[in-house]
Amino acid sequence: MPRPFVRLALLLGGAALAASCAGPPAAAASPLVTQGVLAPSGPAVTYDPAAAPEGARLALEVTAHRGATTATFRVEGMVPDRGYAVHAHVRPCGATGADAGPHYQDRIDPAATPEKPSSDPAYANPRNEIWLDLRTDAIGAGTATTTVPFGFTDRAPASVVVHEKEMTATAHGQAGTAGGRLACLTSVWR
Repeated sequence: MPRPFVRLALLLGGAALAASCAGPPAAAASPLVTQGVLAPSGPAVTYDPAAAPEGARLALEVTAHRGATTATFRVEGMVPDRGYAVHAHVRPCGATGADAGPHYQDRIDPAATPEKPSSDPAYANPRNEIWLDLRTDAIGAGTATTTVPFGFTDRAPASVVVHEKEMTATAHGQAGTAGGRLACLTSVWR
């Protein structure tokens, strides 16, 4: 039976969250930075409140099993009837979308740099990265689940980023692209 080892949830804004969170307030006034409501989560950031509205709820559950990892990402209160490209990233969320760094890759593209993320389809694909594209329903709720053929040892993702594209754009022989960054959840994957 799979063993859950991370369960995270957050609110992107809202007075109830601000009142319930312990710890110092975020340094940046804009974009909105909040604390996750269940440990061991970290800050959550919305970069575009029109596409990732204040009061939206995001949750991540990660399960390791026999050399593979299953991640389930759930949202409530997002824009109704809209797709979101969602990916795991290498660094925690920050004041800008770029702070989360590039997509997490199990096998790292040797040609990629922090300034030029991987564009090689041999590395930037759903078998080597963690893609959680989802579509919301009429009330802004949605769920995406993926299972990847790897686990985490000495390194793991540090965040989940919600991108502007309605799904990861990809074609045979092309790397996946997802567009700008709308929101970010700092997460602990191991």
